[in-house]
Amino acid sequence: MGMREQLEALFEKHGYIDFKWMNPADIVVGQWVRMKCMFGCDEYGKMATCPPNVPSVQECRQFFDEYRTGVIFHFGKKVDKPGDRHAWSRKVNRKLLGVERAVFLAGFAKAFLLNMDSCSLCSKCPGGREECAHPLKARPSAEAMAVDVFSTVRKYGYPIEVLTDYDQPMHRYAFLLIE
Repeated sequence: MGMREQLEALFEKHGYIDFKWMNPADIVVGQWVRMKCMFGCDEYGKMATCPPNVPSVQECRQFFDEYRTGVIFHFGKKVDKPGDRHAWSRKVNRKLLGVERAVFLAGFAKAFLLNMDSCSLCSKCPGGREECAHPLKARPSAEAMAVDVFSTVRKYGYPIEVLTDYDQPMHRYAFLLIE
């Protein structure tokens, strides 16, 4: 069995069937994404896995360039209330950490997950990497790593739009880098 077949079986074992293989060189990194974090997100500076507690935009691009293989996981969901998103994201991100670990244990030492949303391992983040209660499990979101998720997933034919109300289904994405 080849590498992809082995990993696809592992993903399916964990319940993930909506994914696509990708080349990390195709990840679109943008300074504008970091600016949206700085001037549009209330988690800026308050989360151990969000800016400014993550690498610079240039370092993010360099990081992605160290990989040749990755997977985009797609998650669709419609929520009744805005707050419902957080519990769902927490559950998905925790389960994805298990997939990252399984990939690592399958012999892919550089396996690294980018969450589909902010790290939510704790109900309240202490704010800094030094104070993080789960430093071995805490992972940044793609946006925290300056990934233009809109442009990147569109390259692979996935749907994504700016939502204007909660009657619309969300399309969320996580990235698993594998080497």
